[in-house]
Amino acid sequence: MTDQPTGSRLMPETRTAVAPLLVARDADLSFGATRALTGASVEIGPGEIVALLGPSGSGKSTLLHCLAGILRPDAGEIVYRGQRVDDRSDEQRSALRRSDFGFVFQFGSLVSELSALENVALPLRLSGQRRRPAEATAREWLDRFDVGDLAGKRPGEMSGGQGQRVAVARALVTGPRVVFADEPTGALDSYSGERVMDLLSGVARAQGASIVLVTHEARVAAYADREVSLRDGAVVPEVVRA
Repeated sequence: MTDQPTGSRLMPETRTAVAPLLVARDADLSFGATRALTGASVEIGPGEIVALLGPSGSGKSTLLHCLAGILRPDAGEIVYRGQRVDDRSDEQRSALRRSDFGFVFQFGSLVSELSALENVALPLRLSGQRRRPAEATAREWLDRFDVGDLAGKRPGEMSGGQGQRVAVARALVTGPRVVFADEPTGALDSYSGERVMDLLSGVARAQGASIVLVTHEARVAAYADREVSLRDGAVVPEVVRA
């Protein structure tokens, strides 16, 4: 993984000089008669935080899921590190999500039967690590996010903010190249949301990871280097931060 300076901002001339890490090119996707994406295109640079914005039903979560290889577009292509993702098998895309991608969703999506420690260790275990080293690494991440005292607690025994910090630790524990965050603060109060975004953006920048962030909140979008707006399944002109 290529390290990026903390707090770096990728300006347009920088993005043209550096090959994009992840690309959606002319992506179309329909659910039955409903058109979710219409020729949607976006590029994500290495170490860049990009916020996908738009009203409900604009296609921002659908685009995120296509970029992550969860959904396969009907037309167009998804390219990661110079190679197409959308034409790979389900097994190949699942393996890619385990090795290179991390995920944070609105409600954390922690496994309710597992403790915080087991939840954070889960991606490492799925990648083949033995239980003891995986849980030792997971404990370090819980301590890093100030939830080490919750190691033995299950999701139902945590507050929303605590559970989301555990979810962020789980997303970052494998050192992913890209983190996909779909409304990661949508169920949190302002203080807890800012705490989660501080941790997510700070650690991702330190690791040189990119973030694809779906949000409708301006205070969350402010953590991004760049905003990409969608309307009716199509990308509209970008706003680049100075």
